[in-house]
Amino acid sequence: MRTLYSLLFFSFVISLGSCVENQAKKEVEIPLAVVKMDNPSMAQSQTPRLFSNGNELYISWVTSKGETDFLNFSILKDTTWANAETIVKGNDWFTNWADFPAIAESNGNILTSFLQKSANGTYTYDIKLNLYNATTKMWKKDILLNTDGTQSEHGFVSIVPSYGGQFFVTWLDGRNTVSSEEMSHEDGHHESKGAMTLRGAHINQNGDIIDEIELDNRVCDCCQTSATMTTQGPVVVYRDRSEEEVRDISLVQKIEDQDWSAPKTVNEDNWKIEGCPVNGPSISTSGNAIAVAWFTEANQKTKVQVAFKKNDKTDFGIPIRLNVKETLGRVDIVMLNEEEAIVSWMEFEDEQAIIQIMKVNASGAKGTPLTISKTSSQRSSGFPQIEWVGDAIYAALTIANDGEDSSIEMYKIPLDLL
Repeated sequence: MRTLYSLLFFSFVISLGSCVENQAKKEVEIPLAVVKMDNPSMAQSQTPRLFSNGNELYISWVTSKGETDFLNFSILKDTTWANAETIVKGNDWFTNWADFPAIAESNGNILTSFLQKSANGTYTYDIKLNLYNATTKMWKKDILLNTDGTQSEHGFVSIVPSYGGQFFVTWLDGRNTVSSEEMSHEDGHHESKGAMTLRGAHINQNGDIIDEIELDNRVCDCCQTSATMTTQGPVVVYRDRSEEEVRDISLVQKIEDQDWSAPKTVNEDNWKIEGCPVNGPSISTSGNAIAVAWFTEANQKTKVQVAFKKNDKTDFGIPIRLNVKETLGRVDIVMLNEEEAIVSWMEFEDEQAIIQIMKVNASGAKGTPLTISKTSSQRSSGFPQIEWVGDAIYAALTIANDGEDSSIEMYKIPLDLL
């Protein structure tokens, strides 16, 4: 699944980041109104994930001590963080800068994920879920999401709340990517090696996996998925993969009692790339509208784009480009209302990597981009997260300190600043 192109791409990014860090830099100015805030993580922590239910902010992260990884979470209520809680720990996890635990809340229930090795191969691991039941006030841990039994790659999980305290989960599933010998059938014939697939399922309050379904039978191997819940049902965006290796962003949607829709391209960027860029899209919803942000390098031009669509419309509007300078992508998005969204991404300024945030309107009007923080262009800096609670946007990111332990930083950005 990882091609030579992928390795060359990553080597270029790492080399570029090293060159940048060895040159004199102009200090990036962070607006005083962007407040760096305390967070409940400790040293040796990374990969924060945020979730907002509109009133509370949830954060999960991984702390590594020696050979053991710990999945932790906390809740911000008003201005106070609850005591951090370790949900589960293990010494056989797959921990990764791009494929990291998710968290969501639904009617008081909490669902989180992590990745556990299933064999000695680099990319052989399963998805495990942990469910907190608000009624019993107990955790059900180590729920196996993928039940195919293959020693293959399963990951890039997205979780959103669903009706009645349930959850919808989507993920990339590599059950069809194992070798022909591993795919042997009782009748003696062998299937050829297949592609990565996109799957989805609901998780009820008892931790049961229901309505599992394959959503797309050929997708990009290792770009993040993203999901949202509309009034009509769940919507998933992801990086697709055609037979010609065009890897643009696609969408599938479940509308009430109808079947899942066929995959539909959000915009025909026509980015043809032989390896996975590890740069997935992000989706958000408000009322009857959805917005998608994504990265592309079609025609050798790096772009962060956002497009809007009303649920009663078939197609998205014309994409709106957000970045001005060279960008690394790594996007996130939250909708404020049916016409406006906040998007974050990473780009270079004066040879430094920075995290940008901007308000954008469906009409194409854009606010002034605001710099949240300096960061590293290295993969270890991960994917910054944003969420909206009250009158502010909250951002969380991994700080990759050279030669030192990683840490997590959080920022609060007043909405009226954007």
